[in-house]
Amino acid sequence: MDKTSEVSGFYKLDPRKRLEFVRDFAKLSEEEVDLLQKTGALELEQANRMIENVIGTTEFPLGIATHFLINGKDYLIPMVLEEPSVVAAASNAAKMARPRGGFHAESTRPVMIGQIQVVDVKDHLRAKEEILTHKERIISKANEQDPFLVKLGGGAVDLEVRLMETFRGPMVIVHLLVDVRDAMGANVINTMCEAVAPVIEELTGGRVFLRIVSNLATHRLARARATFSKEALGGEEVVEGVLQAYAFAAADPYRCATHNKGVMNGVIAVALATANDTRALEAGAHAYAAKDGLYKPLTHWERNDDGDLVGSIELPVAVGLVGGATAVHPIAKICRKILGVKTAQELGEVLAAVGLAQNLAAMRALATEGIQRGHLKLHARNVAATVGATGELIDLVAKRMVAEGKVSYDRALAILKELQK
Repeated sequence: MDKTSEVSGFYKLDPRKRLEFVRDFAKLSEEEVDLLQKTGALELEQANRMIENVIGTTEFPLGIATHFLINGKDYLIPMVLEEPSVVAAASNAAKMARPRGGFHAESTRPVMIGQIQVVDVKDHLRAKEEILTHKERIISKANEQDPFLVKLGGGAVDLEVRLMETFRGPMVIVHLLVDVRDAMGANVINTMCEAVAPVIEELTGGRVFLRIVSNLATHRLARARATFSKEALGGEEVVEGVLQAYAFAAADPYRCATHNKGVMNGVIAVALATANDTRALEAGAHAYAAKDGLYKPLTHWERNDDGDLVGSIELPVAVGLVGGATAVHPIAKICRKILGVKTAQELGEVLAAVGLAQNLAAMRALATEGIQRGHLKLHARNVAATVGATGELIDLVAKRMVAEGKVSYDRALAILKELQK
């Protein structure tokens, strides 16, 4: 009988029973099954309560970026990712920022947007007027859903109404603005949007369809700024090279996509370490970069009167310290302790500073020796391990490949065989 992925009641099975099914389906070896059954700090039963259809857990490297000085406070930055050179690059950029005071960061109130979509409205202008006239009633209904959040100083604080033309006809879109305090906020916003939907239908005479958080968190922004002396960067030519790289990104979306990816290398690594929603952050950042109709850099770079390089960043930061995985994942809790952040706003400011540092490091590398020099040193170790090198052989194989300027599977295998002889 041919194998099939159609299996009834898979979600009801114990994780080990699910793994048995996957083992037979994919013809996994006993060694592979044993690896999937191994757990670290995140126990299998705990993972099974976090998502559906769990069969095991996985691991990524956890590194620490050093030298970060943000608003006069020293930070060690936990970063989780698989890409080599990122942690080292962020640390180096942070070190170069310290002589001019490090990073200066700020953030707006942690207000997220909940969207309520209304269709089949006969008089859109009147519907907008009715909604705004009864704004306090709608906000009050929303806040009934979470009195504890209101007690903490958060809750629904305002609303906006947008009239929108679509290929399915005109729509009324209500934005419920909610201060979510130290949460990411998706769950509470979705609950509030669902609660106020009947009120909005009553006021507009229309039908509500979507009631959902927006990941374009334009009311929840973090900003960071830093000055890098031309001496720390390596001279006036390096400053000029960075500015040329920035000009390229500002003019060309193909380059800008990679420019902003470098920013998010830092942001997402910290978000993963703290078990925050990386997909929301990515979606929000890239949408924010295109909010004016053209895809633009999340950072801005210029030269000051002293010839030093000044960089700044602004991006939406929908992150939390309470609720969701960030509150239950054991490693995430340790990473938050290492960071020492007290509020979600502070965490957002850290993300902005790390993103700015990472962007500077990438452009400086491109403007000087090229991005591959530092990257290849670490990549070579991974390739050496892939071909079977262990212990000291990993370093020896990697060192040879880097010296030759050729890092590849075939070359690593040839060097390993030569050394083993």
